[in-house]
Amino acid sequence: MTPLDGRPDHLRGHVAGIAPVGPPELVFEAIIAPHQSLDRKGVLMLGCAVGLISLLVSLRFLLLGAWPVMAFSVVEVSLALLLLLMHRRQALRREIIRLDETAITVVRTDAKGRRRSFSLPAAWLQVRLEASAGGEGSRLWLRSHGRGWEVGSFLHDPERRSLAEALKTAVHELRNPRFHNN
Repeated sequence: MTPLDGRPDHLRGHVAGIAPVGPPELVFEAIIAPHQSLDRKGVLMLGCAVGLISLLVSLRFLLLGAWPVMAFSVVEVSLALLLLLMHRRQALRREIIRLDETAITVVRTDAKGRRRSFSLPAAWLQVRLEASAGGEGSRLWLRSHGRGWEVGSFLHDPERRSLAEALKTAVHELRNPRFHNN
């Protein structure tokens, strides 16, 4: 059978002259990020407060003649600020999980802003929540055809369980569509 444009079906890339409707329908999407108790302004205020308090304490010791305390105070404040900056940088991590009719795609952004993505076919997708080796916590895996990827590693256990349940529900609904024939 030749469709209306005159090209045979095998040259069009689809079956029986039926054109694809468009991109696959999005079934599930989640954007996950690490929990941050302080925003940028809060981290700046905390860093200033730690620096000011340390400066006042070390000045007091300097006036009492214990000048080595000043050197240790500088090291201590520098280390505290470095840890605050590292903590803030980790807030940039993200994972975007998208499940459509054909595949699940995960776009992972690390703390340095580098993006990595992977896709697995939705037809054979397995969502597994496994207990960690030490018995503490769990790990969420997406697997298909012998390949597997861990997602949500920076989430707390209740959030990871919730994500796993939502993914399992979305995959179940994708595989078992409901038809409303009235």
